[in-house]
Amino acid sequence: MSYSLFGQVIEVRKFASGDIEVDFHHEDKITTYRCSSNPSQLGNFPKELLETLASTLATNICIEIYFDNDGNPTHIELEECEDEDIEDEENLYEN
Repeated sequence: MSYSLFGQVIEVRKFASGDIEVDFHHEDKITTYRCSSNPSQLGNFPKELLETLASTLATNICIEIYFDNDGNPTHIELEECEDEDIEDEENLYEN
């Protein structure tokens, strides 16, 4: 069954070897996705998608990652995150 995860990038590690690791925060959990040029290491994310995820660090961009039936990432969607503080403040003034 295909599924998706919605969240934000909270940490990026890029190594001299070209490997990239991204920590993705979603549903109060952190998942590390990685891409490696070393065939002996498991890379679980396409490099093109992982580089796009890495570029969202320290931005107000939320990401939805889509996976196929085998758990492989197929594509991502980016959108501006809503600012919860502003939303809470607006709700306070409405009441």
